[in-house]
Amino acid sequence: MLYALLGDLHSNIEDTKAVLTHIQQTAKEAKIIGLGDLYECTVSKKKAQTMSGLSLQKAAIVESKFEELLTFPSIRGNQEERITQVTGIERFRALPETMEIDGATLMHGHQFKWNVSWQPTFPSFQKPLLFFGHSHESGLYHQQKKLPIRIRHGQPIVLQDKQYGVNVGSVVDHREWCLYDSKKRTVTFMCVPSVDKLTVS
Repeated sequence: MLYALLGDLHSNIEDTKAVLTHIQQTAKEAKIIGLGDLYECTVSKKKAQTMSGLSLQKAAIVESKFEELLTFPSIRGNQEERITQVTGIERFRALPETMEIDGATLMHGHQFKWNVSWQPTFPSFQKPLLFFGHSHESGLYHQQKKLPIRIRHGQPIVLQDKQYGVNVGSVVDHREWCLYDSKKRTVTFMCVPSVDKLTVS
C-alpha cells in the first residue's frame, strides 16, 4: 500500500496547499496521514507552564482556510499538546499519540531525546520502520545514527531487512513529505519543486 506521510504543517496554508497538490499530482492513490504539529501554538513552552483557560484563538493560529485542508487522519504533536494544555479544550485529545500502519509505526518525535545538534535517540519499537518529524529535517536513520546518504527527492530508496527511522521533513518552510510503499518496502523523500527551478517551455 502507498502512504503519503507529512508533518509539521504549523498552520501554514500556502505550504500545506502546495504539498497536498504535489501529492495529488505524484501519488494520487496514496493514503495521506499527518504526523502531528498540524497547528502552530502561539504560546511558548516556558509560558505554557503558567497559563490555562486561554481561548483557542489566543493559543493557536486557527484559520478556516487551513482547516479545510485537513481532510486526512493524523497523530498529535507537541503543538497540539501545548494548545490542549493552555486551553483545556478536548479537541486534540482524540488524536492518537502513535499510529500503526503496514510495517511501520508513526510518531511525531517530541517523545524522543534530542541532543543539541538535533539528533534523536529513538525509543524501542517493534515494527521495521518508525516514521517521525519534529526536527524539520528529513533523513534516514539506522541504529540511532543518521545515514550519510544524499537524499534525491523523487528517487525511491529500497530498504534492507533492518529497522530504520525515517524523518519525513516538514511541510512548513521546506514543503517536504515522504512516500512509503509498504509492499515494495521503499521510501521516497519528496519535495515540492521551487518555482525558480521550474522552466517554462
